[in-house]
Amino acid sequence: MLFCKMVTPELSQSKSQFSPMAKSSVRTKPSSCFSDGSLYLGAALLAFLLVWSLWSYALSHNFDPKTSAKSVANTHAHECVQENPEVNLHYDPPDQTFYDDQELSYSIEKPIKNWDEKRKEWLKHHPSFAPGARDRVVLVTGSQPKPCKNPIGDHLLLRFFKNKVDYCRIHGYDIFYNNVLLHPKMHSYWAKLPVVKAAMLAHPEAEWIWWVDSDAMFTDMEYKLPLQRYDYKKHNLIVHGWEKLIYEKKSWTALNAGVFLIRNCQWSMDFMEKWSGMGPMSSEYEKWGGIQRSVFKDKLFPESDDQSGLTYLLYKDKSLTEKIYLEGEYYFEGYWADILPTYDNITEKYTELEKEDGKLRRRHAEKVSEQYGVFREPHLREAGNGKGSWRRPFITHFTGCQPCSGDHNQMYEGETCWNGMVKALNFADNQVLRKYGFVHPDLLDSSTVTETSFDYPDDGPW
Repeated sequence: MLFCKMVTPELSQSKSQFSPMAKSSVRTKPSSCFSDGSLYLGAALLAFLLVWSLWSYALSHNFDPKTSAKSVANTHAHECVQENPEVNLHYDPPDQTFYDDQELSYSIEKPIKNWDEKRKEWLKHHPSFAPGARDRVVLVTGSQPKPCKNPIGDHLLLRFFKNKVDYCRIHGYDIFYNNVLLHPKMHSYWAKLPVVKAAMLAHPEAEWIWWVDSDAMFTDMEYKLPLQRYDYKKHNLIVHGWEKLIYEKKSWTALNAGVFLIRNCQWSMDFMEKWSGMGPMSSEYEKWGGIQRSVFKDKLFPESDDQSGLTYLLYKDKSLTEKIYLEGEYYFEGYWADILPTYDNITEKYTELEKEDGKLRRRHAEKVSEQYGVFREPHLREAGNGKGSWRRPFITHFTGCQPCSGDHNQMYEGETCWNGMVKALNFADNQVLRKYGFVHPDLLDSSTVTETSFDYPDDGPW
């Protein structure tokens, strides 16, 4: 839809050249035949000259009456504000799809069959969603239904959520926040699986569903998921982990299930059915807890959990690594206690880069932030990835801190968790606020911001 009034150049020109208010230079006398003849002759001459001029213009510009209107519209389309041309959010045809099946259930207990075909059929009836579908991501996160016991818990969760919204806005991802149990028995860490399955059904237009725990945050707002890498090897589930810790060390912390990327396909539906079968909705829930502890000697608590369950499935069937990718080449998610001490050095390194390269510190619209991430990448080749790197960690995960309940792991003090979260949130927030002209000069002070100078950070606070 165009939000401007269009006037064609031809119409504008004709108005200026052939104004009806222009005075005639020919003096006329009604009683004179010669005067009448001169008037008619002059009018005919003007008409001939007008037709000849228009015809000559048409020939010189390859005028096609069938496309002229389209050409004018296209010309002005570049000049006027338009709605998003990518997808049609107002079109849902009456054709039957899987949504019209009375037997369809969103419950984690009810299996879905032929999901690939059903998705494909839905996309066929909604063709505007087909382009780019392979790279479309929906981020899913959530928290408990009730207020937090920790006095600052709700505030922290709000900021964690804001961080995810910021990241999704910058990269064009949809986001869904859930704060109810979609299965009454699937509580605690198991609550994510019913939500992920429901999100798959609710978003057939998306190729990937990305679960991110409520206590995990993005700390590199420019970095984008390398989806083509996972597509190339046809992986369907990506988690942060290490094969050696699964098959040699037999550790339940060999991977972290708090952040995972899962393809919206039938394989994933089947795998989640098997995975969730170890959860509290299963009659064999207690048995699975014992099995997990018998294999993973470092697992201290008796209940079956989602992380131990996923690790156990990989341990028992190594062929699953053909579809499940253990990402260890970058911080797909990273342990906060290792990452937090690196923020100051990372800030200094990135500041040096921007002082050396004016292109990196150029002011720009938030919508084009991804381009500046690409500009920065050549400067980060020597930065490394993961532990010991001075590259911004992609996701910092505050595992064990429990910001809502406050029942943090006793191996560290609560203030260490809360202050660490504030520092990490402001570290990430500075990358966002920068596009709005401000930064936090002190990462431990969330209330104070400073306006950035024109050539920041070449001169100004960091």
